[in-house]
Amino acid sequence: MKRIAVHHRTQYDFPQPVRLGPHTLLIRPRAGHDVRIESSTLVIDPLPLQILWQRDLYGNSLARVTFDQADVIQLSVTSELTIQQFEEEDPALRITDAAEWWPFHYGSLERLDLVPFQTPSYPHDQPQIGQWLERIMAEQSEWRTSDLLARLASETATHFTYAMREEEGVQSPAQTLGYRGGSCRDYATLFIESCRYLGLAARFVSGYLHAPDLAFAAGSTHAWSEVYLPGLGWRGFDNTSGRLTGPDHIATAIARHPEMVPPVSGNFSGPAGIASTLTVTVNVNELA
Repeated sequence: MKRIAVHHRTQYDFPQPVRLGPHTLLIRPRAGHDVRIESSTLVIDPLPLQILWQRDLYGNSLARVTFDQADVIQLSVTSELTIQQFEEEDPALRITDAAEWWPFHYGSLERLDLVPFQTPSYPHDQPQIGQWLERIMAEQSEWRTSDLLARLASETATHFTYAMREEEGVQSPAQTLGYRGGSCRDYATLFIESCRYLGLAARFVSGYLHAPDLAFAAGSTHAWSEVYLPGLGWRGFDNTSGRLTGPDHIATAIARHPEMVPPVSGNFSGPAGIASTLTVTVNVNELA
């Protein structure tokens, strides 16, 4: 077991006074057998009228925040967490024989629940995804499922140009292919849609990463993908580094569509044409 401290601050600055509408926070880790929350503090300025915690459609821990109607020029959300992270990988686990080679079919008891995660979120990009995959798939006449997924995960990490983007939204897979680059959430989205093109169930994950050796891991939230593999369950792939995910990846939210789980989202009212300036600071450190 290791202890990890997470400092996450999101700040919006406005050039003129505005009034804040409801906001949604998806910044609390998904606790389970592998992650336990030792301590947690949340500071919001201006002080909210109410913070209501609930579970969303996917079991994510979500906070709904409301404010009074006072004029403000800044909103800051600061989360301080201490997490106990346990090794979750069981070396005895393996993909079932029926799913060892691609293509395969999910079992009848799982198939119905996995349909949403096999359905493309960007159906109009399917031709571009298909052309991209055709080149990769041609490298071998047959593919082990694990080798195929590792190959797809390594493609963006090796041959695309990473760019950190703090602005909201996700590039479509066609845009990422055209630019040959993007952010972690753009890479994850391309990987997920590629898996769905191949008939695999995949989902988007948002969270934090403790990886001091990786330049892209400093000072930001992180995103990756998970694929459902019979025998293994949901298996994570970091499409920015090309690695499998592990204890250093701390998930805060999962979703079918990548734009469903931004860490902080909401609205404000003010003079026409006003825009906010966003600053995000994240520090993830291992404790003694």
